[in-house]
Amino acid sequence: MHDEIPPAWRQRICEYIRVEALPVDKYGHQPRLAALVAMLADAHELDHPADPDVLFAAAWMHDLGVFTGHRPSDRHALAQWDHVPYTLAATDRLLRQWEFPQEKLAAVALAIQTHEARYQPTTPEGIVLRDADILEQLGAIGIARSLVKVGRDTRYHRVSDVLPVLDRALQALPGQLRLARARSLAIPRIAAMQAYLQALREEAGCRME
Repeated sequence: MHDEIPPAWRQRICEYIRVEALPVDKYGHQPRLAALVAMLADAHELDHPADPDVLFAAAWMHDLGVFTGHRPSDRHALAQWDHVPYTLAATDRLLRQWEFPQEKLAAVALAIQTHEARYQPTTPEGIVLRDADILEQLGAIGIARSLVKVGRDTRYHRVSDVLPVLDRALQALPGQLRLARARSLAIPRIAAMQAYLQALREEAGCRME
């Protein structure tokens, strides 16, 4: 038996995001997230298994509006920027152009709209995407994604500026996971983050910069 050939729109999404994910360290989150949502798609708590097409498109496209070239370049405008409306409009236009199934566009939009931890999605795809995105903020990956912003993001001039962000993530995010499988995946990530932060503070003492 031959493996099924994936639809062409999947390749177009991957190729587009690989180019548009700037700065270059922004790329990596998308394929990892796509792998995570595939792992969570049939979680028993869901009303029905999440649609794999919707999850794939939403996982790859959900952060389009945070990339350089898509977000404002002016730092004052950037401070007020809500990337989600831009991402929703651009995703709808691009997916139509790439011949994504039109009957699934609304589900993609809803998953993207509620992917942040502050929301409470009601669709299987939204729940899965949000849990996966929370997992990406924990553990070694979560630490790396935060530290790479130091000196580049105007909010983080020093490593010490990132520590409160990591502390808040560690305290607030695990309890917001909805799926048992996601909570299980979070356990080693939480332990890794706790160990890292403890070691960093012990080694640096009061001389953290």
